Amino acid sequence: MKTELLTPQNSAIIFIDFQPQMTFGVANIDRQTLFNNVILLAKAAKIFKVPTILTTVETKSFSGNMWPQLLDIFPTQNPIERSFMNSWEDAKFVEAVAATGRKKLIMAALWTEVCLAFPALEAMKAGYEVYAVEDASGGTSTAAHNAAMRRVEQAGAVPMTALQTLLEYQRDWAHKETYNDVMAAVKEHCGAYGQGVEYAYTMVHGAPASRAGAAGH
Repeated sequence: MKTELLTPQNSAIIFIDFQPQMTFGVANIDRQTLFNNVILLAKAAKIFKVPTILTTVETKSFSGNMWPQLLDIFPTQNPIERSFMNSWEDAKFVEAVAATGRKKLIMAALWTEVCLAFPALEAMKAGYEVYAVEDASGGTSTAAHNAAMRRVEQAGAVPMTALQTLLEYQRDWAHKETYNDVMAAVKEHCGAYGQGVEYAYTMVHGAPASRAGAAGH
């Protein structure tokens, strides 16, 4: 049910084709901003222990390896390698999705118009709910990205952002078991919001300046 909020217990996160050659083709969003949002989404998955799927296409012949910074967040996982542009046409990928036991699929991909749109449509047809992370996906032009987002939304997908996903998982600041890690991710990846958190910690609450990771909480 799409009015039900996302939780770490009812969703899975899927990262599709975050590879150098695919990144080169992105033109609708600043690529450093895209990178930042993808890593934030990956940290959300790790902090909240959400089932996560990584998949790549034609690593050796065209696209290159998955971003090492993304692989480092999930050191025990090997990306599912495909030849299909559409992940849903790969049996290993579909089996991995089913194995999560989750019906809410949070998807981010390069490119939006192919690697996000195709499996999003197929997943919905197969009975899954799709949440498309708009600012952690990129297309070959603004028109291509926007048209793809409209296409999947019209089919029933829900648009999301990386920060929205992180905060929807946290939801209650009293959840102290994840609070420090969430704040560390916000400070590192969330621009003005992160700077505001740093200011509040140091100038309002008197915490020492943070010089490494989550120090100073």
